[in-house]
Amino acid sequence: MPRLIRRYFFSTDHKVIGLQYGFTSLFFLLVGFALVMLIRWQQAFPAQPIPLVGGWLGQANAPGGVLLPEFYNQLGAMHGTIMVFLGVVPLAFGAFGNYVVPLQIGAPDMAFPRLNMTSYWLYLAGGLVMLASFFVPGGAANNGWTSYAPLSDLAPGHGQTLWLIGMALLINSSLLGALNFIATIVQLRAPGMTWFRMPFFVWSQLVTAFLLLLAFPPLEGAAVLQLMDRLAGTSFFLPSGLVIGGQPLQVAGSGNALLWQHLFWFLGHPEVYVLILPAMGIVAEVVTNNTRKPLWGYRLMVYSVFVLGFLSFIVWAHHMYLTGMGTTIGAFFQATTMIISIPSVIILSSLILSLYGGSIRFNTPMLFALGFMPMFGLGGLTGLPLGLAATDIPLHDTNYVVAHFHYLVAPGTIFALFAGIYYWFPKITGRMMNEALGKIHFVGSIICMNVIFLPMFVQGLAGVNRRLWDGGTLYTHAQGTLSLNVPMSYAALALAFFQIFFVINLVWSIRGGRTAGANPWEATTVEWSAAPSPPREHGNFDRVPRVVRDPYEYSAPGATAGFLPQAEGDAT
Repeated sequence: MPRLIRRYFFSTDHKVIGLQYGFTSLFFLLVGFALVMLIRWQQAFPAQPIPLVGGWLGQANAPGGVLLPEFYNQLGAMHGTIMVFLGVVPLAFGAFGNYVVPLQIGAPDMAFPRLNMTSYWLYLAGGLVMLASFFVPGGAANNGWTSYAPLSDLAPGHGQTLWLIGMALLINSSLLGALNFIATIVQLRAPGMTWFRMPFFVWSQLVTAFLLLLAFPPLEGAAVLQLMDRLAGTSFFLPSGLVIGGQPLQVAGSGNALLWQHLFWFLGHPEVYVLILPAMGIVAEVVTNNTRKPLWGYRLMVYSVFVLGFLSFIVWAHHMYLTGMGTTIGAFFQATTMIISIPSVIILSSLILSLYGGSIRFNTPMLFALGFMPMFGLGGLTGLPLGLAATDIPLHDTNYVVAHFHYLVAPGTIFALFAGIYYWFPKITGRMMNEALGKIHFVGSIICMNVIFLPMFVQGLAGVNRRLWDGGTLYTHAQGTLSLNVPMSYAALALAFFQIFFVINLVWSIRGGRTAGANPWEATTVEWSAAPSPPREHGNFDRVPRVVRDPYEYSAPGATAGFLPQAEGDAT
């Protein structure tokens, strides 16, 4: 038993840690999805008892099974927090990055294995603290996933305090992981693995690590300052003259509530690319493998990723046009926001151009990768009006913003993550996932997600605000769009149903899937061409791989085979 605990719970093997991140983040994605199911019921059928589970929520949260507005706010705040910080980012960076990056660069492990283990346990601790906040007096944080001051400073109960502690743990986890990834990619590449022989997925993870390393410290500082406001009587985010319940607030004052917004969004916008860049890297690997041709514009895509990472630090205030910023500084952030769309378009265009002339295999990973492209494109295109002050002001805080962001994250980033799971599953387990179940999962998911999110654009353009407990039933201008909440909620229920096919496929295929062989996709990169499937427990490779060519040598002129492995020798 002690050996099993060391091997599977306190392992320093990057592959085990990647799987720990993967299964934990999938659990949190399930929790976040469960919360949004309650939100969608309330939107479609306001003030009506929730069937089946309404009685389990407690009289303090849902008397008679009917959600109270205060609990609805908790669900909204924690759904966003869990899905972004506990679900998608750890899956994209912690799980895929940990498992795949060392294999792709020919490294035996991460540079700092114990630091890697510590990073996972800090992440798990932060997640458990977040979940525990639902069970303390007053419930979880209910100030939105952005926790804007001064509301979050003054919120009663312990939920917001636990949110801040949990966020500090998650930030430290990400910082340790980011340092580890940078050191690993810089120092542990196999012989012959020059910079421009690295797969695009590795480049995407490298830039993501720099984003985390540089953007998270300001938010950690902000979390500490807000904790001091709540627990030590300071007033970093509390301005003078606040009146609460008719009584002046007895604090020193002179704080600045907008300071929290600046510190949060300085992380918040690079965080969008922390989600998207690993997704782009996954899609690039799947597309080039299944078109059987080199990645179009590989170097241009690498340069674009660096430009994207740099520009992500100077666009944060386009979330803050309603704070009264001057026209000059507003013009600066509008210009940088328009410019940052250029490298995104270059990367997406390169992925689309990679399809031209390819002998495309429409397997499950490829279907999810193909689904990513128009969904991400729609999410990016609908973000342009939000980058301009004149159009952002009427659209700000409406359901239009919800639809825009979810198109980037749900049918966008999450589709890419599903593509990665189906693609690298044979490497992890030595078995294939079932194609029929995978295609049912894809078709059902893409239909349901569009039925959920497309109508939100209509509601947002009609001026319907987000975070409304009743979905807008009290507002005259919302009446024409209220009926859309019903099909949207039924589509969310159907989306949950189609995820059952994925869960069954995942669990069954681990032991019952068809044996895959060392390189079932006939891929060129090192993890497929030089490592056994599954890789060795420690060290990954039977012998140190030597890289002799570029990463995507498919259909090379004059070659006798349709693909040329990047490393010498095939996996054994």
